[in-house]
Amino acid sequence: MAMPVDGDSASDDHSVQEEVEVTIEETSTSAAAHTEPPFSALERAVLWGLLATFVSVALAYAVAPEAVWDDGLAPVVWDPIVLDASDDAGDAGYNRWNTALYTAGLFASVLALQSLFRYWRLPADDLMVIALAVWVCLAPVLRVLEDAHVFPPGKDVLFISPIIHLHLAAWLVAVGLAGHRLDVAMVRSTTPQRTERRVDHALLVGVPMGLVGFWVWVLRPAHEGGVDLGSTAPVVFAFLGLASVIVCLMRTTGAPSVTRALLSFGTGAVVLSLGYYVALALHLSVLYADDPRNSIVLWPLLVVVGLPLLIATVLHRVGAPAHNHLLAAGHLPGVLPPGVRLEDWEADPTAVASHPVERLSTRAMLASPLVLLMLIGQLADGFATFLGLDVFGYAEKHVASQGVIELGARVNGFLGIEFGVGAWLFMVIKAILVTLIVVLFARMRVEHRQQHLRVLIVLAVMIVGLAPGLRDVGRLILDV
Repeated sequence: MAMPVDGDSASDDHSVQEEVEVTIEETSTSAAAHTEPPFSALERAVLWGLLATFVSVALAYAVAPEAVWDDGLAPVVWDPIVLDASDDAGDAGYNRWNTALYTAGLFASVLALQSLFRYWRLPADDLMVIALAVWVCLAPVLRVLEDAHVFPPGKDVLFISPIIHLHLAAWLVAVGLAGHRLDVAMVRSTTPQRTERRVDHALLVGVPMGLVGFWVWVLRPAHEGGVDLGSTAPVVFAFLGLASVIVCLMRTTGAPSVTRALLSFGTGAVVLSLGYYVALALHLSVLYADDPRNSIVLWPLLVVVGLPLLIATVLHRVGAPAHNHLLAAGHLPGVLPPGVRLEDWEADPTAVASHPVERLSTRAMLASPLVLLMLIGQLADGFATFLGLDVFGYAEKHVASQGVIELGARVNGFLGIEFGVGAWLFMVIKAILVTLIVVLFARMRVEHRQQHLRVLIVLAVMIVGLAPGLRDVGRLILDV
């Protein structure tokens, strides 16, 4: 049944909307008048600083290799990696120096890469965030295989942090460049439909061929180690990996080729690697049959992965309507329209209050992969550390985390609690931290040129949260 409409009210609403659109258009024109260089002063400083650091270290090594390597990088960086890969030593802890080095390198990489991604006009949408998250999930699967000493000596160092992230980053860059070249071909094509078909064929052939190379270089050496993994599970998951590649490519038709390539290759690599994880689980289940001290348990998966997924599902349901509405209007949650500067946007809140970005972004961010993946990663890390240390008796290797756990142990002693070693405090801090992150991202507005920075920040947070959390639960399940 049609509802009567108040003509004056409808006219007023229409006038307000027109006024907001005019204001945004004027703001965009005014902001666009200020021609900005492709890189800010900070970005240029970081890029030149990284280049200068690399050149300085290379020159210093050429002049005095003993001072740079034997007395510098080797004891701080390389020796802990080799010790970590050793069968006898087990996990090697971090120290203050390599922790500071890795942290500074991570922040510098985020600033440098986001500026380059923006300059190259790479996608920064939800699908790209999911594609990058898949690659983050690949690292812990391979890391657990190394924890079980599946890989032979010489290859095992490729799966120790931070080398594993640099190693996989090389694969990611190679796949991304191939996909980017296909996007360039699409832009330059005079026959878009024919070129689109060729791009689809190139992805359908190129991604599986790339996965063959990934298997040869990364996973095949596992058959040369001392663990009998068999061939059944790897072969079955190889076919599943191929199927996952085809599904990803079919479900992402119309998306940029670089995103499709990264998502399909990463998904296929994860499935392929899981085949070796399953093979390892079957192998260990036979060994554990006569060893009552070890066992394969699945319930940690429900806590470490299940609870964060449940919380993320609730948030997604709350934010999905606003998120879908905002995407349908052609905007990303929290991202200002192109050409609008943040200071101009915040100068007159009443003028932009009815704009979809301002009106819907706070709730829409609750359904954004940016927020949901950070939430899942940080909670997974907190729950896994709590279970690993307080329940299963593992030890912490990170300097900052160990400080928090020691504080929790002192709280336990003060309260007379004899359970665990204080890892519960790490879990609580992670929960508080992720709550603050969700609130911050929900209220934060960024300029259109800054959206890549958000993606790289989320990627960094996932590397230090989701990756160790999945690795920990992978080890807890196999008891390795």
